Amino acid sequence: MRNILFILIFSASLQGCFPVIAAGAGAGALMVQDRRTSGAYVEDEAIEAKSFDRIGKQFKDTAHVNVTSYNRNVLITGEAPDETARTQIERIVANIQNVGKIHNELIVAGMSSLTSRSNDTLITSNVKLRFVGDKRFSANSIKVVTEKGTVYLMGIVNHAEADAAGAVASGSQGVSRVVELFEYVD
Repeated sequence: MRNILFILIFSASLQGCFPVIAAGAGAGALMVQDRRTSGAYVEDEAIEAKSFDRIGKQFKDTAHVNVTSYNRNVLITGEAPDETARTQIERIVANIQNVGKIHNELIVAGMSSLTSRSNDTLITSNVKLRFVGDKRFSANSIKVVTEKGTVYLMGIVNHAEADAAGAVASGSQGVSRVVELFEYVD
């Protein structure tokens, strides 16, 4: 009886930890299927978080910026109010530790609407869903980012996988253009 009481008390104290353990296990499972090293994976997360924080502090409500890092290569998308801001945002990202190559795809324009961003999210989901159904490459090896109907593909792939992913993405509904920013292993 005492053992059962101990187990109940112990398991009740762990309930608050379950989401943390589950999230850690989920991230671990994704890292196992990812072609990046675990160090690069962690650095990519840090690059994205630091970029979000630093850009947000300087450009609060004047720019819509997304920063995506994959194997220390950074994609900047969104809208900047002018060319000066576009350049400053790139400089902010460039000054973050471990950043490699930067692809600055920011456009000078007013901030996109919620409808436009929702449409981009739908396109990204559609592309990822189609990736899962394609057996020529691992969907987990490719990061998909959509901005104003343009789909950006990042990952570490061979040329055959890149060709297949590009074809799948370009055939997806709502995609106006596909930009491949891959690193090649062959």
